This record gives sequence, C-alpha cells and structure tokens, in this order.
Amino acid sequence: MPYVDASGTRLYFEEHGDGYPIIFIHELGSDLRQWEDQVRYFSRAYRCVTYNARGYSPSDVSEDPAAYGWELSIHDIAAVMQGLSIDCAHVIGLSMGAYAALQFGLRYPGKVSAIVSAAAGSGSQPTHRGSWLRETSILARGFERSTESMAERIANSSTRIQLKYKDPKRWLEFISQLREHSGRGLSNTISRCQALRPSLHDLRDRFASMMVPVLLVVGDEDSHCLETNLMLKSTLPNAGLWISPNTGHSINLEEPAAFNFQVESFLNAVERGSWRRGYPTNEYRARSKDPELRLLTNSSIELGEETADKVIRLHQERSPL
Repeated sequence: MPYVDASGTRLYFEEHGDGYPIIFIHELGSDLRQWEDQVRYFSRAYRCVTYNARGYSPSDVSEDPAAYGWELSIHDIAAVMQGLSIDCAHVIGLSMGAYAALQFGLRYPGKVSAIVSAAAGSGSQPTHRGSWLRETSILARGFERSTESMAERIANSSTRIQLKYKDPKRWLEFISQLREHSGRGLSNTISRCQALRPSLHDLRDRFASMMVPVLLVVGDEDSHCLETNLMLKSTLPNAGLWISPNTGHSINLEEPAAFNFQVESFLNAVERGSWRRGYPTNEYRARSKDPELRLLTNSSIELGEETADKVIRLHQERSPL
C-alpha cells in the first residue's frame, strides 16, 4: 500500500489521473472513499490525490491522543504534498476536511491555488459553542464504546437524513464505511481535533487578508454551518458562496453532479484568472481604513495578474477532457 510520512505517522493515499493536482480531504464520518464521484470525474483532467487522515485505517491509528490534533491535520496536507512532490495544488475539503483546507490557506498560502470549502463550520457558531463542546465529549465516549450504534445515530441525524431519501444505497454505504473505522481513532480525532480547534469566527481578522480564491459550499438544511458560511462569505476577500437547496451536510454525496459542476466552474475561473475580478467596489474597499466599512462593502478583491499567471502556468500540463 502507498503511504507518505507525516511526522512519523503513515498516511495512506491514492492518486488517479494526470494534470494539475487536486488534494481531497475527507470529513470526520468518512474516509477517502467519500470522494469517489469527484475522483472519477475530475481525474479525467487533473491529478486527483485522496488520503486517509491519521486515525483512519489503513493510515496509522495511534492509541496515543497526543498523536492527534487540528494543527497536525493542517501540516498533514503539506506532508502529503511533499511526499508526492507537489509544490502547489487546488485543495478540496468537506466538514473536518474543509476546516483543515481553510487553515491550510492561512498557514501555507504559497502551496494552494484554490480552496473548495464544503460544509465547514460545525461548532463554530458563537451561540452554539458550549453545546458543541458537550456534544463532542459525548461523541468521543460513544465511539470508544461502539462504532456500530454511533454510525446509526450520525446517519439518522437532522443534517444526514437527507441522503437517505435522495440516495438510499449511498446512505447505507455511508453507515457501513463509518462502522469500519477504529473507535479509538474516531474518539481521539473528536477529542483532539474537533473539540480543541478554534472557531472559524475567531479567525475572522486573519481570513480578511487571505487572498486565496475560495468557493464556499453549504446545504441550506445544514443548520450548524449556514451562519458560519455567511460570515466567511462576508470576510474572505476572494470567496464565492454556493448554497445547495434541500441539502444537508453530506453535500457531495447528496448532489454529486451539481457539486462537480460548481467546483469545475470555480476551478476553470481561477485558472483563467477571471474569478471575482473587476467589481466596481474593489477600489473603495481597498482604500478604506475602517475595518467595519471594509466588511460592509461585501466585495471581492481582484485576483492579481501574478497569481492568475501562476495558476495558469502550473496548470498547463492539465490533460483536456
């Protein structure tokens, strides 16, 4: 099996296709298999890399809680890229993976050309922070006892049940795959990553200066994430927001065709250098020294020519559809 080393932890990965690289980062309740529909589609034109996070077999599943952490998950993306000799890539993440992708954009802006952040924001709402910490504690203990019962509970939650009625077979696969994971690995991931990570709202000042192009994706029935995505849209200077109707948390599984279309349109715009350019309020926002006025303008900042040229240059070897 292929692995890359991430600070002494082996991470299992798969790659398909040729061209400019896309790194896919999975959510808490799944693994690299959640990206099957996206890999099959985008590997026609891109080099698609998926990997299992630490704690998700066949990646290493350490018994030591210190081997887990939200900061480690960010550096693991860099480790995967280094191990595969990738200097810069598009990064796509869902939920836990989206959180890591956004943090990666802050920590490693030179390594990422575009970010798709899908269903980010669980536990970030200021008004729900206390309940989130209580919930993660219960989930961590629950997975220690039984992944079987916890898989059923999560699959039937208010933001997952949509998948059951749209695609019953895929919903059963989601439960089956979640049951396969290590209870200890999931428990450590929840207690060390989910519970301890900062709220995205606390990073607002840093996001306001992050120039990486971002596509925010959220389902309109993903109640724990909507508010945070609206905040991110108003804060990130180079972000667009797609809200999928009648959709819960597992957005790429519920609406794979629509998800692929939105992502492809976004990546094409970034590679053309035309993502959110030329808005008439850009100049005013750039001049304003009042941070509240800068946020209220709700405008984009141009993707500079140097950045656009870099993305286009890096993507020249992309194979055509």
